[in-house]
Amino acid sequence: MLPILQSCFGIGGKMNDNNNIAKKWRLLSGQNNWEGLLDPLDFDLRRCLLHYGDMAQATNDTFNRQKISKYAGSSMYSKKDFFAKVGLDKANPYSYRVTKFFYATSGIDVPDAFIFKSLSREAWSKESNFMGYVAVASNDSVALLGRRDIVIAWRGSIQFLEWVNDFQFNLVSASNIFGDSGGGGDPQVHKGWYSIYTSDDPRSPFNMTSARHQVLAEVMRLLEKFKSEEISITVTGHSLGAALATLNAADIVANRFNRPKDLPDKACLVTALVFGSPRVGDSNFKKIFSKYNEELKALRIKNALDIIPNYPFIGYADVGEELGIDTTKSKYLKTPGNFTTWHNLEAYLHGIAGTKGSDGGFQLVVHRDIALMNKFMDIVKDEYLVPVSWWVQKNKGMVQRDDGSWKLMDHEMDDNDDAMSHNDSLKVKQGCCLIKMAWLRLSRKAQK
Repeated sequence: MLPILQSCFGIGGKMNDNNNIAKKWRLLSGQNNWEGLLDPLDFDLRRCLLHYGDMAQATNDTFNRQKISKYAGSSMYSKKDFFAKVGLDKANPYSYRVTKFFYATSGIDVPDAFIFKSLSREAWSKESNFMGYVAVASNDSVALLGRRDIVIAWRGSIQFLEWVNDFQFNLVSASNIFGDSGGGGDPQVHKGWYSIYTSDDPRSPFNMTSARHQVLAEVMRLLEKFKSEEISITVTGHSLGAALATLNAADIVANRFNRPKDLPDKACLVTALVFGSPRVGDSNFKKIFSKYNEELKALRIKNALDIIPNYPFIGYADVGEELGIDTTKSKYLKTPGNFTTWHNLEAYLHGIAGTKGSDGGFQLVVHRDIALMNKFMDIVKDEYLVPVSWWVQKNKGMVQRDDGSWKLMDHEMDDNDDAMSHNDSLKVKQGCCLIKMAWLRLSRKAQK
C-alpha cells in the first residue's frame, strides 16, 4: 500500500535515509529520554511513531464491532495474514509476524467501549474480547531496524467517549504486581485498567489466564528464542490501549521479564509509545516507573484539544515524556472538530506527520494519506472526496453461498486456537506468585 510506504519513508527522496533507524534505534526508543528530538520533531522519530501508531491502529481495524455477529469482540482476521489484511505489508520495508493474539475480560463492570458483547446466543465468547497481539520483526527486517523488535499492541476503546462521563476513576493497589514504590508507598492504578489487565475467568477458554499472563508468557518465549540477538520490546496502544500499554511496560521491567532466564544481566530496553492515553496511576506508580528509568521509557503523544489525556483529573500522575501535537492546524480536517475527532488515532498520526512544534503551522513533513482519517469517521474536508467510514468488510461480511442464500461470515479461523495455548501463561502466573512471596519475605526482613 503506497500510503504505508510513504508514511514509513517520507517524501522527497528520503528512502535512502532508512538505515538511520537501525543506527539510531536506541535514541529513538528513548535511551536519552528523547532529548533534543521532540521540538522540532526529529524526522526519524516521526517515522518511528507512525510505524508503531499503525500497529496500534491495526488492533482497531481488525476488531469485529458488529453486535449481531456471533464473533463480535473478536479479531476478523487471522494471525497468518494479519498485516496483509490491515494494509501494513505492501511496500513496507519492516516485516513483522504476529505470534500471539491475547484476550481480556474484566472482574468489574466496564463500559461496552472496553469489553464488547455479542447479541448472538451462539457468541464465540460471552466473557472475553480480543485485546491485541504480540508480533516480532522478521529475519529480513532485523538489519533495517537494528535489532530484533518485539511489539505488543493493545487495543483501544472502540466507541465514542460516553464512557468518560459514566466511568468511575477509582484507584486500587497494584502492589501484587509492583510491590511498593521503594519508599514504602503503595502504588495505585486505575481500577478499570487494572481489572482488564489482570482478570481471568474460568468460564472462558480465552481467559483461563489474564491478558497480563498471556502477554508475559509470549514475551518470555520470544526472549528465549532470540536471546543471542539484540532485542527491544516496544509496547503501544491508543486510549484504553495506551493505559494498558503503560501498565504492561512497567510490569515487564519491574518483574524482569525483559531478561532471558539464563542471562539475567542482559536487560533489553522496554519502550511504551502511547497515543491519547488517560492517566494510569498515582504518584507512587510514577515512582515505580522512574525507579526503572535505565530500562523503561515512555513517550505520550497528546493532541492539544483531546480531553482524554487529562483524565482522571485528581489523584493521578503522568509518567514518561510528552510530545504535543495540534491537529486543528491541519488544513485537511473539518473545523472545529469535536471530542471524538480530536481523540481519533488516525487523526493523531496525521498530526505527527505534520506537526512543526513550537515553530507553529502544519506541513506533512512525512507524507501520510489523508484518507486514513475517514476509516471510521467523518474527519476529512469534503473537498478531498474521501468517503465517510469506508473501512468495512465487503458486504459487511455477508457471503453468498452456492444455493443463492446469504450468510454472515466475518471471521477467519486460525490454524491454532489461542484458547488452547495457555500452559505457558499458567507458568507465568505461578512465577508471579513466587515473585510476590519473595517481596513479602524481603519486606518482613526489612521490618525486623
